[in-house]
Amino acid sequence: MKARQKRIALILGGLAVLGIAAALVLNALNSNIAFYVSPTDVAAGKAPQGKAFRIGGMVKEGSLKREADGVTMSFIVTDTEKDLPVSYKGILPDLFQEGKGVVAQGKLADGRFIASEVLAKHDENYMPPEAAKAVGDAHERAAANKAKAEAAQGGAAAASAAPTATQPASQPATQPAAKPAY
Repeated sequence: MKARQKRIALILGGLAVLGIAAALVLNALNSNIAFYVSPTDVAAGKAPQGKAFRIGGMVKEGSLKREADGVTMSFIVTDTEKDLPVSYKGILPDLFQEGKGVVAQGKLADGRFIASEVLAKHDENYMPPEAAKAVGDAHERAAANKAKAEAAQGGAAAASAAPTATQPASQPATQPAAKPAY
């Protein structure tokens, strides 16, 4: 075998090893990826079937319950538009509370999300970006639906909330006058 043939064989062997390593890394990444889905998307049937994914939103007030086995917890995650019942077997994080943000990873089974991992927000101002976007989108849809309903009723509710001649437009009708700061 000539030196040139040895060099070409070595380069081809290196490329083959590099290709196999890249394929293994990409396969590992693909199998461990978990997509974020909001409760509204789950209700619309956009959740991956048979694969793990993440849901996020707020834990609905009054929904946290301990099952009879003493280890399984049930609660409802909401994005203020749709609710999704969640079951989790294990110890919940210390910061997990009703009315606070949560992200859970798991699978959907019989209309219930079975969580394998639950992550709670870590301070009072933090919400995962995906959860914040889902909650914001739900609020926008709710506001649009409310505006449509008010328009359908002839705008009577909007007219009653309009400022009067003696009340400045910058001050809402339901808010008392501001007190001076001392």
